[in-house]
Amino acid sequence: MALSVDNGINAMTVNISKIWTDNIPSGIIENIRKILAQAVEQGNKINIFFRADDIARVDEQFERLMELFQSYGIPLCLAVVPGWLSRQAWEDMQRYDPANPIWCWHQHGWNHSNHEAQGKKSEFGPTRSLEDIRHDLTRGREQLKYFLGELFFPVFTPPWNRCSLKTLESLQALDFLALSRSKNAKPSYTGALPDLAVNVDLHTRKEKNGIEGWNKLLQELSEAVEEGCIGFMLHHQLMNDAAFAFLDL
Repeated sequence: MALSVDNGINAMTVNISKIWTDNIPSGIIENIRKILAQAVEQGNKINIFFRADDIARVDEQFERLMELFQSYGIPLCLAVVPGWLSRQAWEDMQRYDPANPIWCWHQHGWNHSNHEAQGKKSEFGPTRSLEDIRHDLTRGREQLKYFLGELFFPVFTPPWNRCSLKTLESLQALDFLALSRSKNAKPSYTGALPDLAVNVDLHTRKEKNGIEGWNKLLQELSEAVEEGCIGFMLHHQLMNDAAFAFLDL
């Protein structure tokens, strides 16, 4: 299913993952409960967090996302694209009480632009100079501090969950406190910054059919439980009614 999205800067067409183009298969919720119940029975402590990417403006899907987390009082890490954020957008977000401690407002690149002519997309990839990387990291942080003030939390989520080693080293030099990429993201990093990895992807899945998608999602969840931390990656622009219903469950 294709969906037209306006992020406030550029119009783009995105594809809804196959798992959300039909009803949730019978047995999925029971399987998830079994995975979580097994961890509880074994006495395992599981840390869980939710990270929502590409935050920039208030639209219907953003409203549904915020209201859902607000209704349960569940913390949400909001990865804000600095170059997309406007004064009007930040004013619109005041309706959700940005100072509420359940929200963690942090940095998602600069303007989510791809700078790699070949290979996988990356805003802070290997072809960019150290000077350009630090320039974009700094102006992104200053843009967010200008709008958010003390609500800005210095954690960095790179667009597409990938960045160069030069970027990782720059984050520490620029006094960021942590980064958040995907599980097993490359390059590996042995520096002092913790990497708060997401390991369950709800909305940018690429499987060819729903059954394959659900099987792999359950596998990701099971592996995350074994690791002791479940990091859910959300993209509200890619969510339809089925995706919201599942997240509610």
